[in-house]
Amino acid sequence: MGATPSAERVSLLLGLGVLMLATLPRYLAAGLETRQSLMLMALAVVAIATLLQWRMLEDAARARLPGLLCRLVLCLGAGAVFMTAWHALTSDFFGWELVASHGATLGLLLHALWLWWRPTRA
Repeated sequence: MGATPSAERVSLLLGLGVLMLATLPRYLAAGLETRQSLMLMALAVVAIATLLQWRMLEDAARARLPGLLCRLVLCLGAGAVFMTAWHALTSDFFGWELVASHGATLGLLLHALWLWWRPTRA
């Protein structure tokens, strides 16, 4: 609990918020109002946590944030493209709601792995 705020953490929280927003159309289309309400409540908590983390960032970390957000958008786009291709090859039917939620999930995972993997310097 005593971890210092970082730009990486804020970018992951923003990605989590995007992921939660991407799942809402699936719940809306399926008529799952209870799950949709729970997701909206969880989204509000994540938004508050993101705002608090952002407010505690130092200036140097805030300067790194635009580059990390660009990476996040790139990963979310790659996730959407990959999931579109995957569902086109393996499924009979898929809707944009499924591609959006699965693509956002894969994109956030790629972003987290990209942040975690740091090449060793020789």
